[in-house]
Amino acid sequence: MTETLFSFDKRNYRECQQMFRGARDQEYYRGDFWIEDASNVEVRSERKTVGAISIIKQRSATNLFFRRTRQHIREDATDLSILWFVKHGELTFSNQCGSKVAKPGDFVITRSMSPFFIECRTDSDNVHEVLHVTVPTHILRSYIQHDFSTGLFMPVERPELAIAENILTDVFDDDGGLGEESARLLTETAFGLIGNAVRATEELQPARQSIADRRLEEVLRFIEVHLSDPQLSTAMVAKGCGISPRYLSFLLRLRETSFSELVWEQRLAKAKDWLANSDPRDISISEIAYGVGFKSPAHFSRMFKRVFGANPREFRGECSAREEVAMQVEKAERFPDFPQAGQLLQ
Repeated sequence: MTETLFSFDKRNYRECQQMFRGARDQEYYRGDFWIEDASNVEVRSERKTVGAISIIKQRSATNLFFRRTRQHIREDATDLSILWFVKHGELTFSNQCGSKVAKPGDFVITRSMSPFFIECRTDSDNVHEVLHVTVPTHILRSYIQHDFSTGLFMPVERPELAIAENILTDVFDDDGGLGEESARLLTETAFGLIGNAVRATEELQPARQSIADRRLEEVLRFIEVHLSDPQLSTAMVAKGCGISPRYLSFLLRLRETSFSELVWEQRLAKAKDWLANSDPRDISISEIAYGVGFKSPAHFSRMFKRVFGANPREFRGECSAREEVAMQVEKAERFPDFPQAGQLLQ
């Protein structure tokens, strides 16, 4: 369910600096926030949390301003990135690189670790509206490798961004019927789409693929599709891709690997991921071994321990223990009055 982060009108808008981060200063980061003195002051910000991420819909009938200086950064080094989808009005972002203006239909990323000044200006109907997402930068880095420390501006006309905006809006609008894991999965999917859009924009002139590159893609795809088959071999792959075994070896050398190294590496990586993200009550270690193409659980266990330093059962137990600790820490962060919260957060 959504909650009101802050709401200002003519009676209390001068207190906005003390209230914009929520009741316990849990949202955003330190900075100077103020609202233009106007005849009609009306600002409302509503929030939906998904783990450490907040999806916020903000609507205003008044111009808003926010400034973050180097002094603020020294006092509060919270590294958050904000994803902005501009709906109404304009968002002007200024820093040492100059100023840029985002209009309805534009997408912006800002980051808290560089000084900046933001103006949120209303349109001719006296409306400013944005959907924005606050996300710890270390989480966003998993999806977007682009350097957005000084801001990133893009039009939402890219289909990935439009779909991402729709997904985040749906998560925000959900009335509680959507489970927490589903909300998290949808939010991560939106981040992935945004990352794809950024990469696609950077690759305006993709390099032409050589015949060998295309053949190598076909080989890797064939191996991926047939990875669970214990009979997978160079002869099988060569025949399936319409090439000779000798040419197959040549293609894999371009990747600086051999057929056996590639296959066992992929099988073990998928098994490791499967073990880390499955419940022993749902699938056994033997089923996972067969599922990734091993002929016996014993062989799987020996190879897994040789590569990862622990057998599959030990590894799965460690993952379960880490997940339990992570859940307890998250509970402590969300419910600081919980009796054991202090111990968990030390």
